[in-house]
Amino acid sequence: MGASEGAALGGIIGILIAALVGLVVGVIAKLLMPGKDPGGWFVTILLGIAGSWVGGVLLSVTGLAGGGFAGLVAAVIGAVLLLAVYRLVKKSP
Repeated sequence: MGASEGAALGGIIGILIAALVGLVVGVIAKLLMPGKDPGGWFVTILLGIAGSWVGGVLLSVTGLAGGGFAGLVAAVIGAVLLLAVYRLVKKSP
């Protein structure tokens, strides 16, 4: 296997891992905030990925480390915040 094939395989695996972590984070966020939310699996994955990004930004702003369990907790908090913002925007006339 050449270098470019290894990089492509690593990129695909990275995307799959991000999707899996996003799904887990999104499901946890939706369980913590039950209610009517849009989408199925794909939207849940996107919610988890976006929540991870928001959580990472929150950790960097506060100066805390973002690896391991703290990063997972921050990702879930970020996803819950995104769900709350979505619900606020959805309710507004």
